[in-house]
Amino acid sequence: MAEFCMPSLGADMAAGTLVVWNVQPGDRVLVPGGFAEETVVPAQRVTLLPATVSFETAAAFRSSYCTAYYALQRGRLQAGEVLLVHGAAGGVGLAAVDLGKLLGATVIATASTADKLAVCQKLGADHVINYTQGFREQVKALTAGRGADVIYDPVGGDVFDESMRCIAPFGRLLIVGFTSGRAALVKTNHLLIKDAEAIGFTIGALGRLDPVRESKNFAVLMGWLAAGSRPTSPTDCRWHGPQRRCS
Repeated sequence: MAEFCMPSLGADMAAGTLVVWNVQPGDRVLVPGGFAEETVVPAQRVTLLPATVSFETAAAFRSSYCTAYYALQRGRLQAGEVLLVHGAAGGVGLAAVDLGKLLGATVIATASTADKLAVCQKLGADHVINYTQGFREQVKALTAGRGADVIYDPVGGDVFDESMRCIAPFGRLLIVGFTSGRAALVKTNHLLIKDAEAIGFTIGALGRLDPVRESKNFAVLMGWLAAGSRPTSPTDCRWHGPQRRCS
């Protein structure tokens, strides 16, 4: 076990300074948990932070990016496909926009205000849509009538229902959550007609059922972050990589 003193940075992840363990006292680390000044965690859940990564960035990065990366794996997103991201200005939404671009997709981001859409554009979204005014027809117009190949939906409810009407043939709709407050009911006739799939997943189950894959995914993500090729914070769109920079 390991004991840490850390700032209270969030409910899912925390970053702070190592007090006792078999690395070195004072090492900067990332661990599960948050909203606490001290915590005790299994040693295997401790990740050393690169010197270039701040505590704030680390605390915001892991949960959102691990969720988005695993989702896009489950959705089998391919370079050149169209990725529609709902709730794109939230933590898991911005991570999906960012990773979608990294994986070579054309990204359509939806959000509820102009300010939120501006953040999505800064992070690389190719197209943005205010979904409070509907999005089905705009998605079809942007895809020559075909629809989105992969739809990333943390909103559910009416957004899920409308997504089923702009999914491409052989498309994959990823059920990320239900921030709308209503879990949608999948109409199987729509899946049948479109040769489409609705895919549910949880990042917690990945850790329990396939910890090897979880570890590999996290290693990939931390490698990108340490190399400076990803944004320093998925919530404020500051870049320190050589290719793009948000302000």
